[in-house]
Order: sequence, then C-alpha cells, then structure tokens
Amino acid sequence: MKVTPPDTIAAIATAPGRGAIGIIRVSGPDVPDLAQVLLGTIPAPRHALLSRFLDADGSAIDEGVALYFPAPASFTGEHLLELQGHGGAVVLDLLMRRLLALGCRAALAGEFSERAYLNGKIDVTQAEAVADLIDAGSAAAARAAVRSMRGEFSAHVDALQRRLTELRKLTEAAIDFSDEEIAFASESNLHERLELIFAEFERITVVTRQGALLRDGLNVVICGLPNAGKSSLLNRLTGEQIAIVADLPGTTRDVLRESMQIDGLTVNLVDTAGLRSTSDFIEAEGVRRARAEMTKADLVLYLVDAAADREAGDGAPHVSAETRGVPTRGVPTNVPMALVFNKIDLLGMPAHIDANARPAEIHVSAKTGEGLDLLRNYLKQLAGFQGADGGTLSARRRHLDALIRAKQHVEQGAENFRRTRALELFAEDLRLAQEVLSEVTGEFGSEDLLGEIFRSFCIGK
Repeated sequence: MKVTPPDTIAAIATAPGRGAIGIIRVSGPDVPDLAQVLLGTIPAPRHALLSRFLDADGSAIDEGVALYFPAPASFTGEHLLELQGHGGAVVLDLLMRRLLALGCRAALAGEFSERAYLNGKIDVTQAEAVADLIDAGSAAAARAAVRSMRGEFSAHVDALQRRLTELRKLTEAAIDFSDEEIAFASESNLHERLELIFAEFERITVVTRQGALLRDGLNVVICGLPNAGKSSLLNRLTGEQIAIVADLPGTTRDVLRESMQIDGLTVNLVDTAGLRSTSDFIEAEGVRRARAEMTKADLVLYLVDAAADREAGDGAPHVSAETRGVPTRGVPTNVPMALVFNKIDLLGMPAHIDANARPAEIHVSAKTGEGLDLLRNYLKQLAGFQGADGGTLSARRRHLDALIRAKQHVEQGAENFRRTRALELFAEDLRLAQEVLSEVTGEFGSEDLLGEIFRSFCIGK
C-alpha cells in the first residue's frame, strides 16, 4: 500500500456546458467533515441521499443527490463524496467555490485515478484503460477498454512475471548452492522453461499489438508527386470530400488528417503536399511538413500516376527510375512504404496487388474505387490486425515497447549463458527483464512516466 497526499481534492466530473445533471467529486481525509458542513449530515455509506448543498450563510446553492463512500471502499481508496446536482455552469462553479473555501484543493488532471493507483486499488494499465474507455472511438475499443479496466491485460503480464520469477529463483539458488545438484543445472530444464517464457511473450505481444492498434490506429501518410491523386484517394477512402481536388499541381499545401475504420481498425490518414522543388514559399512549407509527417508514419503510401508512368516508359506500367529513388527524395528508409499506382481507369487495366514486391505495389483507381478493397486489406495485413473480436484488450504502444525490451533482455541472458555459462550475468538479465516488464503495470516506473500517464487524463478522473 502506498500513501497518498494528506490533502482533499475536488473537481467537476461532468463535461462543460448545460445538462440535466452536473457531478462534483471530492476525495480525501476531510470528506466526512466537509459533508457535515455542506450537507448538514454525513450520508449513510453507499446510499443516495437527497440533500441541499449549503452555502456559508446556510442558504441552498443547489439541491441534489449525495453519495458517500468511506475509505477504503471507494474508487480512490480514500473517503469519497459525490454530489449530483443540476448541470448548469454557474451552479457547479458556486459549489466548487464553496468546497475550495472549506479547504479543498482543485484536483489535477487524472488525480483521482492516480490516487486509486497509489492506494493499490488499480494498477497503471487499469488506470490507462479508464482513460481509454472515456476516449473510445468505437464500440470495439470501448469493450476492449472495459476488459483491461477489469484487469485482464494485467493478468497476462502477471502470468509472464511469475514465469520469470520462477526462473530467477532457480538461477539464484544455483548461484548460492553451486556445489549441490540443482534442477536448473539440466540443460533440457532450462530450455523448456525458456521456451515457455518466450511463448508467453509471443502471446502477450500479439494481444498488446492488437490492443494498441485498436486504441491508436495505424498512421498512414499519403505522399507522392503533384497530381498523382493523393487528395482523390483520401476522399475516396473516407467517403467524404475532405480535400480540394483540381488538375492544377500544388493544390494541397498543408497537411490534411482524417480517420476511417476498417473492420474495427482505425486508420489515421494524412494527405500531404506534392513532393517537388518549388520557389513558392507556402508550397515549400507544405513539402517540409509532408516530409516531417513521414518520419512519424507507420506506413507511407507513395502514389504514382500510372498513366503518366506508362507514357514515360516502354508502354507498360512500371516503377520509373525517379520513383525508385523515392527514399532519397525525403521518404525515410526506416518507415514501411507501399507504391500505389493510381488512375488505372485511364489504362483500362484491372486492379491488382503484388505484395511480394519490394516495396509492395497496389494498382487502384481513386476515381472509380477499383482496387480500394485490396488496399484496405493490405493495410490490415501490414498492421497484423486480426479483427476486433471479443478477446481484444485495450493496450498502448508504450506497453508494446516495454514487452519488446523485456524479451530482448531474456534473449540476451540466454545467449550469454549459452556462451559463458555465467549464472550471475543470466540472473541480472532476468532481473532487468522483470524491471522493464514492471513498467507496464506501474510496479516500477519513474515519476516522470507516471506523471505523463495521469496528466493525459481529463479533470475529475
């Protein structure tokens, strides 16, 4: 159990604006005294009480329902009071002023969830799932967040931690009692345990990758030379007229963003200015922004005007020398890229995909929509997205990063032991793996990391 700060916090928990109900949450050691002054009584635990919310002079600020949750049986683990009044901005502001005058402090973003974590009510992944549920952009994402909020994702991590702990115990025992027969000394035993650990890593990594995709989506940047049909592709994929389409080169000069859903997978599309040298200051800035977006992409779709490419070549669509030099023109070499040959309707050729090409080649028509199903399926396959089924859990990219680093420590330890037979080094690598893995649930983590996580929450949560 960890100790939270001794002060009492308060915050408006409902969204700004007019509404039927407005809720204020109060958490901390002074809640019983505050309730006595504000309500004239301390409500019975977990029973709704219709009450007047009293001002300093005894007049009623509002009338509504009060709910009292004594520690430790509350969300935060502290005494907690919830005031459900009318949802007017002025009324809620008056109630907040009254609470502040009585000694409360205005809560920081995410501070209620942070106190729940500090009091051992939830771990960090569950706290993040609370925020993910609030921010869910689809029914599938909401269901996944609920499962993680209930601790299912944490249970996967805990199971992996237990396997690592068992192996660490055997390793430490072998170090301390090197003159005696220890089961760890068996090569087959070690190999079997490592296989189980790596299989567990694989299972949880798949779950985490799916959860991160469901929450964050796939970031796809559409780029290419002017007039290749980038904006037309954005409009066709989203089903909206997001971007202005014209024959004039350089129409798009800024970054345009829009999201779409593919069987539960969120794809964050970014349309960019045509890549070319220009003396136009505004267009040049658009090109600079386009290149900056590519560095943050999960995938770059480089559009090629298939009709223009045929005219420049030998009568068959192909990748021109200029296009093959795309990476030197500003597309990062460390970001996956696919070549999308657009305007096949002008050539009378069918839509098709060559996923084995390097980079992959997809032939489509943004004007007619031919081949866009091939493109959508390619995006799903590239992401490794298996669908938002009932087993998907909410997860984040930081979780995936921690899992990758933890597995690398175990792999390194196993390889070092194979070469040197040094148990001490193996034990240290296992310890480092567990330390990294503990970042996921918050058992181990820097104050900066925890602060970044909770400050991203909304006020009142």
